[in-house]
Order: sequence, then C-alpha cells, then structure tokens
Amino acid sequence: MALTIRPGGLADTELLLELFDEAVAWMVARGQPEQWGSEPWSAQPERVRRVRGLTRTGLSVAELDGEPVGALVVGAAPAYVPPPERPELYVNLLLTSRRHAGRAIGADLVRVAVAQARAAGHDVVRVDCYAGAPALVAWYERQGFRRCGTFDVNGWPGQIFTMSVDPSAGG
Repeated sequence: MALTIRPGGLADTELLLELFDEAVAWMVARGQPEQWGSEPWSAQPERVRRVRGLTRTGLSVAELDGEPVGALVVGAAPAYVPPPERPELYVNLLLTSRRHAGRAIGADLVRVAVAQARAAGHDVVRVDCYAGAPALVAWYERQGFRRCGTFDVNGWPGQIFTMSVDPSAGG
C-alpha cells in the first residue's frame, strides 16, 4: 500500500471527525478518556466547529491507496503556548488512524511538517500533546522533538516540544 500526502480543505471535515471519533474510541477502550473525553467529537457541536476551523488552512491528509489514514495541520502557535523565539511552524494537529498503527504514518506526517518549515525558511517546528500519556510523549521524542515546556488549560496538562530545522537543508 502506497502512502500519499495531499492538501486538504473544508471538504475533509467529515474524514477528520471520523479520525477523531476513532481515536476517542481507542483511548476510551484503553481506559484513557482524559485526553479527549469519551464522547465522539462528531456528536459535539463545539468540537465539530473546531474541526471545521482546522480544515481552513495548513491541512495535509495522508492516504493509503486512497483511504484517509491521517491528518496534519500546521500554522501559527495557539494562544495557550508561549510565543516563538524564532521563526517557526507549529503543528496544530497530528492525527492518525489506529487501524493502521505501526505503519509510520505519524512519522511521515512529521517529515511533511519539517519539509514545510524548511520551505518557508523557518528553523523550528513546535508541537504539543497531552502530557498525561507517557507513550505519546516518548513517541514525539523518538521523532526528534525535545521537551521545552508545559502548560495547563482548564486542568488539561500539555507538553510542548521543539525541533530545530536547518532551513537551508534539502528534503
């Protein structure tokens, strides 16, 4: 199966909601509802609006032989993290299908973010994730990110990561 990455847009709202719903079901089954709750995102109007917003700019969709299996949204840092010290690209969403776990889809999407940062002349990629999931934190570290701070949004603990990028490097 060949992985391709394509630009996304508003028409991809439903597929993003499906990926979120799949992730929520997987986390609940693991006894880990703290990250995104236990209710499907598609059933929550505020989260549906949030997902629509994510589709408006910086969305890339990963597909395996035409089947959507992941999404990446990059852009400016959200208000809940400290502002960047250097030109950066912020990963606002990195989401992959659990049905295709182990295929390095997330790692491929990280490489897309790094390439986009280079192309824009940025020398940093930052991302955050739920700090209450040690395996997720370790995954970001295996991708080459390093921890650079934490935050709390209404009791939701977050871990911020950074990765230096040489904008003059190819690829």
